[in-house]
Amino acid sequence: MNYLSSVETDSPEIKLDLTAASAVLMEDSTGKILYAANGDARHAPASVTKVMTLLIIMEELDKGTFTTEDTVTTSAHAASMGGTQIYLEVGEQMCVNDMIKAIAVPSATVAMAEFVAGSEEGFVQMMNEHASALGMNNTHFTNCTGLFDDDNHYTTAKDMAIMTRALLQHKRIFEYTTIWMDTLRDGQFGLANTNKM
Repeated sequence: MNYLSSVETDSPEIKLDLTAASAVLMEDSTGKILYAANGDARHAPASVTKVMTLLIIMEELDKGTFTTEDTVTTSAHAASMGGTQIYLEVGEQMCVNDMIKAIAVPSATVAMAEFVAGSEEGFVQMMNEHASALGMNNTHFTNCTGLFDDDNHYTTAKDMAIMTRALLQHKRIFEYTTIWMDTLRDGQFGLANTNKM
């Protein structure tokens, strides 16, 4: 799982007029950092937390741990989550394929986390183990959603670039991240991606 064993971390002295507190531009094929500004400063990742959730799901699919047709059953804990979600009901069942759509577009993660690891806590442990294996030295997760204010849930622009690069190695992810509009529940629930890019 060491995607970045030969990553170069030096960046040229480029001055950009950015309003972001931190930024990292990483070249995808080599992992070379082309630009960094406060790249190691810690920030709350909010819903970008789902990048690690999706990375773990893609790896588990690749290993054959489950398939996109397997069924996920929603727990009371997963149904209680706020934020941008698909309003899962306790006991509702949905296939993995639809759950991944729900994570990639509106950001519903807890039910899949429980499906993969048995509990959100177990999944968070997997997230932190993956972060460590990827060399994300300034990242720590306490949940799989990013919905809660928690000083112990943090990452950096550099670590987000590392994690996103690792996710993009799984070409299947583009089937989900390029969705503009789709539906779930036999067409009864519409999905619309808020990221117009």
